[in-house]
Amino acid sequence: MPPSSLPARTAFIERNTKETKIQVSLSLDGGALDLLPSSTHFPSTPSSSTSSLAHAASPLSLPHIPEQTEETHASQTSPSQQIWIWTGIGFLDHMLHALAKHAGWSLRLRSRGDLAIDDHHTTEDTLLALGSAFSTALGARTGLARFGTAHAPLDEALSRAVIDLSNRPFFVGMFGFQNEKIGTLSTQMVHHGLQSWSQAAGVTLHVDVLRGDNDHHRAESAFKALAGAVREACRRVEGREGEVVSTKGVL
Repeated sequence: MPPSSLPARTAFIERNTKETKIQVSLSLDGGALDLLPSSTHFPSTPSSSTSSLAHAASPLSLPHIPEQTEETHASQTSPSQQIWIWTGIGFLDHMLHALAKHAGWSLRLRSRGDLAIDDHHTTEDTLLALGSAFSTALGARTGLARFGTAHAPLDEALSRAVIDLSNRPFFVGMFGFQNEKIGTLSTQMVHHGLQSWSQAAGVTLHVDVLRGDNDHHRAESAFKALAGAVREACRRVEGREGEVVSTKGVL
């Protein structure tokens, strides 16, 4: 069966911890996605009493989260993709938007985290949830290219990403950031976030920023390189349907 006629690879994940509440809907092949469902943590019309109870019960910050029909800094709709992202950390939204766009995904994601403390739990748990959604959507990991590599420039910055859908989580990243933060995202959380994503996604991933003077450019080129590598590795190979691309016979 030609890859284009196969069903889209999709997943919906909810991750709820004491520190964070996260919903992720992902299609590795783009296309339409339903709106994320309402829940206790994401009511369709939050009331003042709900917000007061939540404030009393947990350290979660409860800023306004836009409706999914609202255009935001990290939303984009085209004939082939639907992207809507809100984590409360603007630069993280920007990076996830770039990842989804250039990987060819459709992605709806929202997070409510303890940003009153810092950005650690929200970034970590968001990337863990996204990695779990990626692994679930990928399914049996048969008939795929398996390996992917890509370079991505952004002005003076250049990054390389190499990925193996190995089911053996491992991450190496070299970013060379000069500052502690980009916007409200701690630069050390770029490394830790991608490490978390790799672990939950079940992939071996190497990301290296080869050059660059601007931290924003370094980070964005890294996520775009990752997107290109992911897109290549997830490619369905016609004629290999059902085959495990491994000498071991299993991934």
